[in-house]
Amino acid sequence: MSFIQDIQNYEFLQKALFTAIIVGIISGVLGSFIILRGMSLMGDAISHAVLPGVAISYMLGISYFYGAVVFGLMTAFGIGFITQNSRIKNDTSIGIVFSAFFAVGIILIGKANTSTDLTSILFGNVLAVRDSDMWITLGVGIFVLSIIALFFKEFLISTFDPTLAASFGLSNKWIHYGLMVLLTLVTVASLQTVGIILVVAMLITPAATAYLLTNRLSHMIFISSVLGAVSATIGLYISFIYNWPSGAAIVLVTTAFFVTALLFSPKHGIVWRTLKVRKNKTAVGQ
Repeated sequence: MSFIQDIQNYEFLQKALFTAIIVGIISGVLGSFIILRGMSLMGDAISHAVLPGVAISYMLGISYFYGAVVFGLMTAFGIGFITQNSRIKNDTSIGIVFSAFFAVGIILIGKANTSTDLTSILFGNVLAVRDSDMWITLGVGIFVLSIIALFFKEFLISTFDPTLAASFGLSNKWIHYGLMVLLTLVTVASLQTVGIILVVAMLITPAATAYLLTNRLSHMIFISSVLGAVSATIGLYISFIYNWPSGAAIVLVTTAFFVTALLFSPKHGIVWRTLKVRKNKTAVGQ
């Protein structure tokens, strides 16, 4: 009850909860497409590669959002350029580009004089979210959800059957880059909440949990977004009550949901599968 009362009394908690829920929702929605398209590593790459953009933004005295978006887009298009214009495969391109950008970011952090702020970006501190961060996150959320709603059929077809999408005249290449832009925006919007290091968990874990619970994309998106929002809320509560890092607390909650689904999912749960196998063996033995 004290947490609810504190939310009603303290504006910083209201902003933190609002921002965390938005991040949970958009991460869950976009994450569903990311894991189905096998792009989990790309999410990890972008989340790390935006570090130099964040550092440069602080050194210039501007919002980290702009620098992070620029470097996130440079990463996405750089990986695509290398893959399409050389014999290097996609996973190798990801490793080359994101490690190089991350190395640049480490050097720039040493040059910056705002180590405390940069540490919060690395590990997340949603309790310190500012008004500008909250409104940027809301704007990104509305934009990402609107794009996915408008082009849902295109994303759906290209995700499950790229050949069919091409036969309909859809450009799988541009759809892929469109998702990269959305992924960059969601990654940057999540920095203040869970940080660079843990942002990939918000993109992947709720979606992976939903994947174990349903076979329909629309249901998967809904479940994933709900899990993201609930995980963000519970994680924020734990962070506030026990003084844990907010990003780590949120990620641990998402992981707990995943482990529960992994064990007890009606169709794919390890426990139910084991019980079913034992039941079948017993029936055969009789």
